[in-house]
Amino acid sequence: MSADKPGIPSRRTALAGLAALVATGCGRLAFMAANVPAVFGAYTRHPDIAYGADPQHRLDVYVPDAPAVGPRPLLVFWHGGRWSSGDKADYRFVGAALAELGYAVVIPNYRHYDQVKMPGFMDDAARAALWAAAHGGHYGADPNHFYLMGHSAGAHMAALVTLDRRYFAATALPAPAIAGVIGLSGPYDFLPLREADVQDMFGPPENYPDSQPVNFVRADAPRMLLVHGLKDTTVSPNNSRSLAAVLHTHGVPVTLKLYPNLVHADTVAALSLPARARAPTLADIAAFVRQPASSG
Repeated sequence: MSADKPGIPSRRTALAGLAALVATGCGRLAFMAANVPAVFGAYTRHPDIAYGADPQHRLDVYVPDAPAVGPRPLLVFWHGGRWSSGDKADYRFVGAALAELGYAVVIPNYRHYDQVKMPGFMDDAARAALWAAAHGGHYGADPNHFYLMGHSAGAHMAALVTLDRRYFAATALPAPAIAGVIGLSGPYDFLPLREADVQDMFGPPENYPDSQPVNFVRADAPRMLLVHGLKDTTVSPNNSRSLAAVLHTHGVPVTLKLYPNLVHADTVAALSLPARARAPTLADIAAFVRQPASSG
């Protein structure tokens, strides 16, 4: 198993061009801006570990360099991208930020539309979560502190694989014990489906309800943290409000954080060092993970 230690270039050199990268505000350069300072974190990254046969079945594991003080939580994070784009390498800043909190972190890739439709990427979510639960101990993680997390489409996947029992059942392996779910700007209750590609990936129409995490809430679901920006025009904050309300109705502890000035990407961007001041996402996650299992 290979591992790489954070970078060779000096921190001063890397940060010199950071302001210019942030100022561009566009996709690839924005990820570069987020990830440059993440290279220098006090963690070890174990890249491109296979969790299945497909080339997309690869994941990175981030482990803090400091010895664990008490049980070390294990988090699995799925990236967003409309279920059709994105790569784990773009989210090194997420692994670095969560490792900074003392967590072991797994960031998987998964098959995208239109290579697969649902349930293909959901099957990948179950497979990656099971790999993490089975191997987390090798990285010093405590299996009793196992959390699933995602942003946007990744938050949908984290919630749905947790709530709809069919995905873990299909693997013929015992479902992992999930201590909590953390969703950033996630779609959880988004019918009707209006865009042709989304209709296709979740179709045929009689299967559309199966795509909605809100339809699978049950009383024994793990507690959840839902973070959303009220200026999000990509995924309406009503998704988080709706899921929180249904969880509450079923007696499931839920923490709902709605931030007035955040847009869709801000909730995850706030995990990066350059954008840490945008929102207290990292503090929200740390407080949620510290809570006892029965707390909301």
